[in-house]
Amino acid sequence: MRKTMIILLVVLSMLLLVACGGGGSETADTGSSVGNVANGKKLFEQATIGSANAAGCVTCHSLEPGVTLTGPSQSDVAVRAAGRVPGMSAEDYIHQSIVEPNAYIVEGFDAGVMPQTYGAELTDTQINDLVAYFLTLDGK
Repeated sequence: MRKTMIILLVVLSMLLLVACGGGGSETADTGSSVGNVANGKKLFEQATIGSANAAGCVTCHSLEPGVTLTGPSQSDVAVRAAGRVPGMSAEDYIHQSIVEPNAYIVEGFDAGVMPQTYGAELTDTQINDLVAYFLTLDGK
């Protein structure tokens, strides 16, 4: 009887945690189901990223509307990414742009300019954090 009661309490506790969202991931508090927005912002702002110290995002991409550095402005990337490639979500487009930067080249820019190593140099968590941050950039 005592063993049954303990099992019942454990099961009920687990059900309660699931119902209340307990045991969530680090993304639960960021408002993103992809990654951690704050960590993505920090990563974007670094001058170099990855173990090979490749140029960081901020080195080549402005957050100011219409300001082009080496690459396109990221001020409204979440909006533009949503319709850039037919049938591809903004999340998927941004992810692909990080790990396979030559998969789709924006008109007016050249292939091979963006470091090709981010997919290997960054962890999945770092890539997801960057995607989460970029998804907040809607130009507003």
